[in-house]
Amino acid sequence: MENVLLTILLILALLLIGVVLLQRSEGGGLLSGGGAFTARGTANALTRLTWIFGIGFMATSLALTIVAARNADGGSVLDRIDTGTVEAPAPVVPDLPEGSLVPPSAADAPVTPPSAE
Repeated sequence: MENVLLTILLILALLLIGVVLLQRSEGGGLLSGGGAFTARGTANALTRLTWIFGIGFMATSLALTIVAARNADGGSVLDRIDTGTVEAPAPVVPDLPEGSLVPPSAADAPVTPPSAE
């Protein structure tokens, strides 16, 4: 249901953007140079379409919010995080031949640093 409402919302948003761009403004809109419609008839039709698409956009947004709130489990996102400690597995050190350029592992390191004498 959410996907259907979201699709309708996106289509209405695109239609609303298109209708607003087609409206005549003080500087002239996209239809300012066209003679296919009368100025008054076009303004009335586009104003009505703007209102219809705007009301549809708001109604769809409200419906999407209600549906999403009903589908929510009501818990916090932080409550879903597992706080139990997980121990990392011991690293596996492969057997390397003598003279390899791999640094020594922690087990091969001396416990105390050598003396400076």
